[in-house]
Amino acid sequence: MTTTALQTVQLLNAGANLQTYVHSVNSIPLLTPEQERELGERLYYEQDVDAARQLVMAHLRFVVHIARSYSGYGLAQADLIQEGNVGLMKAVKRFNPEKGVRLVSFAVHWIKAEIHEFVLRNWRIVKIATTKAQRKLFFNLRSQKKKLNWLNQSEAQAVADTLGVEVREVHEMESRLTGCDMTFDPLDADDDDSSYVAPANYLEDVSYDPALRYEKEHTAESESSNLYSALKLLDERSRDILQQRWLSDEKVTLHQLAEKYGVSAERIRQLEKNAMNKIKGTMQA
Repeated sequence: MTTTALQTVQLLNAGANLQTYVHSVNSIPLLTPEQERELGERLYYEQDVDAARQLVMAHLRFVVHIARSYSGYGLAQADLIQEGNVGLMKAVKRFNPEKGVRLVSFAVHWIKAEIHEFVLRNWRIVKIATTKAQRKLFFNLRSQKKKLNWLNQSEAQAVADTLGVEVREVHEMESRLTGCDMTFDPLDADDDDSSYVAPANYLEDVSYDPALRYEKEHTAESESSNLYSALKLLDERSRDILQQRWLSDEKVTLHQLAEKYGVSAERIRQLEKNAMNKIKGTMQA
């Protein structure tokens, strides 16, 4: 490895100044097609780690060039370059010199894929694109928003036709792109005129109010206790009828109870009604 390459590795490990890093990678000589093929064959057939290192080092400048095209996403350039370098290393690992394709052409896909993943993970708190179609739509719309305002219907239709998606999806992604993250609680630096928009000031879930939850649980417990107390006041037959008709997992019919007690089904219905009225009166007292 050359002295320049060693210095670049040290810069990467130490997190040095970005401009110094860019200058260093640009000073690493490019590989000729013959040199690239020879290194590629050493890696592909012999798993030569030093050959892989040389291939990576010679192509770091291309990662910087690609990462610069994503500068409009508000993310640190050094982070974009770092993610692109991960993609470059993945490409080198999979590079087959027998395909007759230069490494830089093969690696572009892997470099962009890693940068895309990083952008989508970090551009918003809430993930805005999860499917392959949404990701493609995100980056295409994002590049067009640099030169367009809100898309009119014909522009949205053109984008939808080009990407093979519905116009509705284009408008939905456009609204996501124009949105922004918001803290749940107001910041200390916010004044009274701006702090009111914080969601904490208008989003409220009263179902989790401790007082209300306690009251609800206490009421349910009290009603259950009163019910069993009222049942104890009934005679054994009336209590059994209610147990069999309303409180058992396998409820019985009026006719089954009539057969059990040797009376008519109408008499069982009357006993059930009278027992229910007694329980109601007891619980309301």
